[in-house]
Amino acid sequence: MTETIWGKVQATLKKSVGGNNFTNWIEPLDFDGLDQGVASFSVPTQFMGNYVQRNFGEQIMFEMGKAGSPVQRLNFVIGKKINSPAPTARAATPTGNGVRGPRRDNGLDARYTFDRFIVGKPNELAHAAARRVSEGGEVTFNPLFLYGGVGLGKTHLMHAIAHELATKQPHLNVLYLSAEQFMYRFITALRDKRMMDFKQMFRSVDVLMVDDIQFMAGKESTQEEFFHTFNALIDEGKQIIVSGDRAPGDMRDMEDRIRSRLQSGLIVDMHPTDFELRLGILQSKEEMYRGQYPGLEVQPGVLEFLAHKIATNVRVLEGALTRLFAFASLVGREISLELAQDCLADILKTTDRKITIEEIQRKVSDHFNIRLSDLVGPKRLRIYARPRQIAMFLAKKHTSRSLPEIGRHFGKRDHTTVLHGIKRITELMVKDSQIADDVEMLRRAIEN
Repeated sequence: MTETIWGKVQATLKKSVGGNNFTNWIEPLDFDGLDQGVASFSVPTQFMGNYVQRNFGEQIMFEMGKAGSPVQRLNFVIGKKINSPAPTARAATPTGNGVRGPRRDNGLDARYTFDRFIVGKPNELAHAAARRVSEGGEVTFNPLFLYGGVGLGKTHLMHAIAHELATKQPHLNVLYLSAEQFMYRFITALRDKRMMDFKQMFRSVDVLMVDDIQFMAGKESTQEEFFHTFNALIDEGKQIIVSGDRAPGDMRDMEDRIRSRLQSGLIVDMHPTDFELRLGILQSKEEMYRGQYPGLEVQPGVLEFLAHKIATNVRVLEGALTRLFAFASLVGREISLELAQDCLADILKTTDRKITIEEIQRKVSDHFNIRLSDLVGPKRLRIYARPRQIAMFLAKKHTSRSLPEIGRHFGKRDHTTVLHGIKRITELMVKDSQIADDVEMLRRAIEN
C-alpha cells in the first residue's frame, strides 16, 4: 500500500473517528508498509500502539480494504521518537493536543491567538504573563497559574501560548490538555499496566499546559501522579502553565502539597470584563464579520447595548453577535437595536434573570461550607457572622430589596444590623484580599 493510499485512508478516518481522535491517535502514525497482509506503523510508545489497536484497529483495516489493500493484521513498531523534531512534525504525544513546529491542525483552536485576544484592564496582566511565557526560554515564574470564571479568556491565552511557541520555538515539545484528559490517560495507563509509558510521555515535554485543574479535585491518585509529574518537570527547568476556575488556595479537595506547588509561581486572576473591554471585543468581531457579510450595516448603539446587557461571559457575548449577523443576513435586514432584541430574546432574558436573596444565601452557605440555618440563625461566631455579612452585602448589591426586607430574610434582623454588615464588608474588601476574593468569587457564581 503506497503513502498515497494511506493518505486517502487517513482522510476517511478523520471523518469517521472525529477530529480530536484523529489528531491524537491516527495522524501521529507513520505508515511503514504492507507485507503479506500485515500493515506496519511506527509509533512513539507501546501504549499508543496498544490503544490504536484496541480502539481503531478494525476500522483501520476496514478502510484499507475499501481502498484496495486488504489487511489482516496491524503491526506497531516502537521507532518514532517523541522528541525528534522534523519538518512534518506530528502531535507530540497521544495524551492531548501536542504541538510541534508550525503545524496548526493539531486540535488547538486556530482562532485562539494573541492577535485575536482583546486586551483591557481586567486581563492585561494575564496577557502580559502569557506573552512572556510564549517567548520561550527561562522565565522568573514557574508555574504560571491563570484563574477566573467561565468565558474570561483562560483557554484562549493557553492556546495562544501554544501557537506562539510552535512558531517561534519549533524545537520545543509542547503539550496542552485538559485536566479531564490527564485523568483519562492516567486511568487508561493504570488499567493497561502502562504507567512507564505514561510517565515517559508526560515527562519528556518542554512545556506542559493543563486546563481546568479544578476537575482533579477529590481524585487522589490522579493528584499524586500530577504532583510527581509537576516536580519532575520543574526540577528539569521545564515550563508549566495551569488554569483553574479559582485561586489554588480556594480549591477544596485539592491536596495541600499541590496547592502549595501551584502557589509557588505567578498567580494571575482573570478579572471579569468591564464595559470597555466587552465593547472592544464586539468591535473587533464586527470588523471581522464585515468581511464575511459585505453590505451588512450595524446601527449605532447596538454594540453598546450588547456590551451592557451581556456582562458575565465573553463566549456568550461573541456568540450573540455571531447569531445576530447570521440572522440579519438571512432576513436581509440591517442590524438594528430592534432586530437585536428580537433575535437575542432568549439570551437577553437569561441575562436579565432576577437574583433572589434565597439564591444568594445558598451560594454563600455552599462557599463557606456552613449550614443555611447557621447563616440566617442567631449564632454570632465569626465563622457564621462574616459569611452572613457577605450575604447581606451581596443581597443589597444584586437585588432591589430594601434593608428591612433583607433583614427579615436573615432571622428577622433589624435594618441597622444589615447596614452595619454591608459597611463592614465594604471596609474589609479594601484591606483583606481573602474577603475581596470571596466576594468576587461569589459574585461570579451568582451572576453566571
